[in-house]
Amino acid sequence: MRRTRALLGKELADLRQNLTLFVPVLLVAVVSIFIPVFIAIVLPAVTGERLSDSSDFSIAIELYRQQPQTRSLDPEAAIQAYIFQTFLVFLVLVPVTASMSVAAFSVIGEKQSRTLEPLLATPITTLEIITAKVLAALLPSLAISIGCLAAYLLVILLFAHPGVAWILLVPRSLAVIVALAPLAALASLQMAVCVSSRVNDARTAQQVGALVILPITGLFVAQLLGALVLSTQVILLIAAGLALVNAGLTWMAIALFDRETILTRWK
Repeated sequence: MRRTRALLGKELADLRQNLTLFVPVLLVAVVSIFIPVFIAIVLPAVTGERLSDSSDFSIAIELYRQQPQTRSLDPEAAIQAYIFQTFLVFLVLVPVTASMSVAAFSVIGEKQSRTLEPLLATPITTLEIITAKVLAALLPSLAISIGCLAAYLLVILLFAHPGVAWILLVPRSLAVIVALAPLAALASLQMAVCVSSRVNDARTAQQVGALVILPITGLFVAQLLGALVLSTQVILLIAAGLALVNAGLTWMAIALFDRETILTRWK
């Protein structure tokens, strides 16, 4: 643990010197927050038409009338709550994007700067190296994710109908951020680490890690079409599946991280 903490400190110090890695993350965060705010708040204000006047959102009213904690909401607030709840899945993209950027830089950046070889020549184990690099990418990603959730709730609290913001504090919503987002980010960054161990192009590693975005988008579309309701139980089942995937990716990352090849033949 002492060696892992020392390497983790070094990785975080390197990140502080390369803050431009987080520019794409901030763009994703802004877009993820802006789209639901535009649909639920800005668009009705500009057009002068209430969301509850549209038949397209009738399913939202019916859905929220079935839940005890949302029965007290008026139709307009119920639709706003439905929109913000549905788009909450988009916030999972924020830690995933951060993980991809940092993980690819962590291995490939050190290869290109020739600072990885001295580290591999030390007695530190492969598991300790990967643990430190994974944590160095995951911790900032989770911090950004929590900050985005706070900003999301603040905007809803200030501009949405009364009571809408508190609906997002139910266990189902918190499970998306507390369970789904970290595990999805972990899967993404471990895929990036696996690829980074064998290639010298950060974009290749990021493209492979981006595969995690596809099922997240699928969850969003399924919710929007009414084909899936992300209940707390469903979220926990998905989280359990991601935990198994991450266990397999950890084993794969250790197996693919060939120290001898990087030390002797990598160029």
